[in-house]
Amino acid sequence: MTDDGRADRTALPVLIQGGMGAGVSNWVLARAVALAGHLGVVSGTGADTLLIRRLQDGDPGGHLRRALAHFPVPGAAERIVERFYIPGGRPAGRRYALLPMYDHRASVKRDLVTVAANFAEVWLAREGHDRPVGINLLTKIQPPTLAALYGAMLAGVAYVLMGAGIPREIPGALDALARHEPASLRLEVPGAGDPVLLSFAPRALWARTGAEPPALERPKFLAIIASNLLATMLARKANGRVDGFIVEGPTAGGHNAPPRGELHLDANGEPIYGERDVVDLDALKELGLPFWIAGGAGSPERLVAARAAGAAGIQVGTLFAFCEESGLAPDLRRAVVAAALRGRVAVRTDPRASPTGYPFKVVVADGVTNASDDRERTCDMGYLRAAYRRPDGTIGFRCPSEPIAQYLRKGGAPDDTVGRRCLCNALLANVGMGQLREGGPERPLLTSGDDLVGMAAFLNGRDRYGAQDVIGYLVGACEPSGSTSRAVPTS
Repeated sequence: MTDDGRADRTALPVLIQGGMGAGVSNWVLARAVALAGHLGVVSGTGADTLLIRRLQDGDPGGHLRRALAHFPVPGAAERIVERFYIPGGRPAGRRYALLPMYDHRASVKRDLVTVAANFAEVWLAREGHDRPVGINLLTKIQPPTLAALYGAMLAGVAYVLMGAGIPREIPGALDALARHEPASLRLEVPGAGDPVLLSFAPRALWARTGAEPPALERPKFLAIIASNLLATMLARKANGRVDGFIVEGPTAGGHNAPPRGELHLDANGEPIYGERDVVDLDALKELGLPFWIAGGAGSPERLVAARAAGAAGIQVGTLFAFCEESGLAPDLRRAVVAAALRGRVAVRTDPRASPTGYPFKVVVADGVTNASDDRERTCDMGYLRAAYRRPDGTIGFRCPSEPIAQYLRKGGAPDDTVGRRCLCNALLANVGMGQLREGGPERPLLTSGDDLVGMAAFLNGRDRYGAQDVIGYLVGACEPSGSTSRAVPTS
């Protein structure tokens, strides 16, 4: 805290709550963690779809409409509410309305939904206090990124966390967006050809409104890394300031970095990681930037070890993912906790499930039926589609989880489709907002870090717990809750 009682935005957090998407790390969880004096983080993954589905479900509690009433772009929030809000929620049997899928071409109308959604999530997480709140985005999901960042910044986000790729251009984009200047990212398109830029012009949102955008503060940027090579490259060659690193090992939930070198699988069909995949913390310290340990770090002993190794603290996802404030559907959350209490839970690193090509952690637990690869293939959200060049040089998008014939017509390889699952739809089902299909609602695909297997020791017989229980467990014996580490470097 500062001398006048305000939260100190320059102090480093000891505990970072992981940014788990889609909608697991929601504003409720992030706010609870922030109020306890640590860094609460919302997930920006799919925030635009979550916004419109919550509105279609009647916006229980009126939270989104309360946040959108503060959205600074005149008239924009009102149009979104008018288009998607259904008083009392959707009638039984009605499917969710969809947003147009993103591609490489800018659309002010489409971007406004993304800006407003990320604004609302961060605004709600910050409501009623001045403690820092962060947002997590996946580098792999490129087209919505700039709009998502701008929306979060309009709401006063203090930290941006990004992994699942190489976020080399994000620091410079944050610099530009803080000045309301146009920003761009290079779209990843395999093969030769002219670079394709994803562009976002903040002032286009304000055109013809008669309003001036507010002054913005550039948030701190933390890159999620799994190798010293990537950390060094980002520290030295990013197009702007990198403020620190989150060192994430292969025991973390969600997407993992693939093993370095040739991929080998063990007898269970899981990727084999070795010494080359371990980050050298002594070498990392030489970069002079703060770092946090993530992936299997959810214990007081790991926090003590991390601090002893020179880390500012730890990032924890798994314990927060199954607490009462998390966005997971209550029946799924409680089924996993019950299975963990009985020792009937496992976590498998599936090398094929994600259409991104990154290994993906999948929870196997009593009482939980996960989405399978025999699901009728439908691609209607498209967040994980990848860009490719058509024979005529134009840009198209495809996903190995879409209908196979469609994927092959776009030049995709048949082998790429084997074992793939639609994460876009499954992750929305995880938070109780799965789309209705002819055979019923979409099935979930739960993910978690390896810490889930040993959660029974933390639970100590409880069948439910809150974010404050996690914080007390992790830092109670180490430091007073709300303690912080040294200041973030500003140059």
